[in-house]
Amino acid sequence: MEDTEKKGGMTPACTNTGSEDIGVITADSYGETKRGLSPRHVQLMAIGGSIGTGLWVGIGGVLSKAGPLSLILGYTFWGLAFVWPLNLCVAEMCAYLPTKGSIFELAARFFDPALGFAMGWTYFFAGVMLVCTEYSAVATVMQYWLPDVNPAAWIAMTLIVCLLLNVVAVKWYGESEFIMASTKVILLFGLCLVTLVTMCGGNPKHDAYGFRNWSGGNAIHEYYTTGSTGRFLGWWKVVIYAAFTIAGPDMIALAAGEIQNPRRTIPRVAKLIFYRLVGFYIVGVLCVGIICSSRDPMLLGAIASGEPGAAASPWVVGIKNLSIPFLPDLVNALILLSGWSCGNAYLYSSSRTLYGLAKDGQAPKIFAKCNKQGVPMYAVLSVSLISCITFLVSSNSAVEVFYWFVDLTTTALIMTYVMMLMAYIGFYRACKAQNMDPATLPYRAPLTPYTPYLALVIGWLALIFVGYSAFVPFDTRSFITAYFAVGWGGFMFFTWKILKRTKMVKPAEADLISGKKEIDDECRHWEEGGIEEVEKERLAQMGFARRCWERMW
Repeated sequence: MEDTEKKGGMTPACTNTGSEDIGVITADSYGETKRGLSPRHVQLMAIGGSIGTGLWVGIGGVLSKAGPLSLILGYTFWGLAFVWPLNLCVAEMCAYLPTKGSIFELAARFFDPALGFAMGWTYFFAGVMLVCTEYSAVATVMQYWLPDVNPAAWIAMTLIVCLLLNVVAVKWYGESEFIMASTKVILLFGLCLVTLVTMCGGNPKHDAYGFRNWSGGNAIHEYYTTGSTGRFLGWWKVVIYAAFTIAGPDMIALAAGEIQNPRRTIPRVAKLIFYRLVGFYIVGVLCVGIICSSRDPMLLGAIASGEPGAAASPWVVGIKNLSIPFLPDLVNALILLSGWSCGNAYLYSSSRTLYGLAKDGQAPKIFAKCNKQGVPMYAVLSVSLISCITFLVSSNSAVEVFYWFVDLTTTALIMTYVMMLMAYIGFYRACKAQNMDPATLPYRAPLTPYTPYLALVIGWLALIFVGYSAFVPFDTRSFITAYFAVGWGGFMFFTWKILKRTKMVKPAEADLISGKKEIDDECRHWEEGGIEEVEKERLAQMGFARRCWERMW
């Protein structure tokens, strides 16, 4: 441990990843990302970055299959039993070492270099697929207004705008994402408020419908088979879909090297995750099951015919049934901005993943090169080039391509989150084995190691049964899109393990020190530089409304 501490820097960690033959990337020759993301940027990225069209439109398909009670039970289970402990554990690890090499480097240090390599490339795949998902979603939404225009035109428009937003300095990217993510939060809050008011009779029909859409046996539906098994599979379908729509800790983990005052900001985001899971997702799906019947003919017809945009949104269907004018077009416009924002966010995350892999010698060096603004230009351009596969919508239905990408993305995200939990367990065991004083950690996740082990079991079960509906009758396309990421992650893990002959890291030998001194020195600028006093003075000079908004984040 003493020898490692004397070396300093990040070289020991890079050596652990098996990159001796490729070489270590240095800041002098390639530049580095910069800490340009303020706490409010990170808060909105964590909350709204992943709220895409899945929560507005795609959720109608799950509602119709499972019913409103299964919908809320599935989201509650996945959010509180998996996503919540996952976020807290990753926050503990990243607050201690908010490296510019990202969480993949930490996985290599604490568990196995092959795990870091596999996690990085699996999340890169997930990120690129998410970019494609949201680009294709924008195309489906635009077809709601202009069905005769080739959707490829909307793909090109979205791609160019997101590319431009990602090549400017990171603080300007943070500002753009803050504004777009804020509109998604406002949209969700507004739709929940509309539900509350209209269910109590505040609608043109003066119909106090309450929980009428849950009655008559419509609360829970059978799916795939009949009886109790069918009701369980309907609930499980919701759980898998929740894995696609509920944000994990990936944005925080990837942005750890670009966050200002990371050892205060990361724990602050983590501590509020429970309230956001409940407030944004659980309450949101409760409201969607109230305002729209899971057996509504308009909803079922839109899903069956593949109608784009707001036409298949249960929110809009419910609003139309209440004869509220003009709102469908407004909601569709906000759904469009939502998809645009999500594509923008995951272009950022996938490019930073490629940057982190290159920094650790696990991808070509060119992707670690940054411009003067701290943007990994070649990584951003490469992701944008790969995302051009979204132009498949020009020869296939935009809705059909959207669901291809949803299936590919869901499994890749679950696979990445399972690997994050494995990395945390390695970190926890290393801290125990090396007698680290818990008081030295900037943040400690509660109920560890029990909650991460429980979440790990749930994650593996989700990976095994993610594509159960593809077996009988066997559907080749569904099977491939459901399980491709499992094969991809396994292939990457064993390829790196065989080529580099890596070994699992023993807890007593895990590297908890390298780079910590440099991060301590960097964070001292915020922790001891009077930043908090400056922030208080800045808030005091604002108006009341602006001050409340700033304090919220």
